[in-house]
Amino acid sequence: MNAERPKITAYVMSFNEARQIRPVLESLQWADEIIVVDSFSTDGTVEIAREFGAKVISEKFCGFGKLRNFALDAAQHDWVFSLDSDERCTPEFVAELRRTLQAPQHAAYFVPRLNTFLGQPVRHGGMYPDYRQPQVFDRTKFRYREDLVHEGFDCSGTVGYFKTPIWQHPWPTLAIILWKMDRYTTLMAQRRFEDGKHASMLKLVFAPPIGIARKYIMQQGFRDGVPGLVMAVLHGCYTFVKYAKLWELELNAKKK
Repeated sequence: MNAERPKITAYVMSFNEARQIRPVLESLQWADEIIVVDSFSTDGTVEIAREFGAKVISEKFCGFGKLRNFALDAAQHDWVFSLDSDERCTPEFVAELRRTLQAPQHAAYFVPRLNTFLGQPVRHGGMYPDYRQPQVFDRTKFRYREDLVHEGFDCSGTVGYFKTPIWQHPWPTLAIILWKMDRYTTLMAQRRFEDGKHASMLKLVFAPPIGIARKYIMQQGFRDGVPGLVMAVLHGCYTFVKYAKLWELELNAKKK
């Protein structure tokens, strides 16, 4: 006799995601509960979320780690699946998820992500399997660290890996890429500044080209053609802007 299937809460974080929140919620209709943690969107994101029966939690942006923990605190079920607004769940992944949770061997699981760049799948340059953090976990044994960005986690059990990927569409246009670069470089610079890190001349000069070489050559981004080249160069730009913003924060602090 098969064990009873555990119920699953899926959650998504959003801020002005009306352009893409509908397909992510459509891909989560199998979940027993859907939570959307929204940072006061003004473009109709919340209304769309409610169309899909999602529980909406409105919280001012206070760092990704804290926002994710708000979702865990609000979840009705112990097993949680985290999906970002630019990710899409697939039926194949859901099938593996259900099989795995019939008799889970771990407290948390990493999920592979197949990324697209300007609509084209990319598998090199460090972009696949692109394990970021566990996306399936027992919330009674798992907690996010309350970092501003690129948040870590603490888990009281073992961690496993899924085989079936979900899709991620983080870079549909260059305009969105540049907008995200501006936002995340600001957050990363602030986090490093608060951690007492410094932007030296050496980092400004050498970190960007080293990052490009790592993505394009060492991680074989060249195998993805032009998208691989563009991604590698944008990564170098991201690195430079991140350290430049950190330098600006240090400069302003000295003036004060």
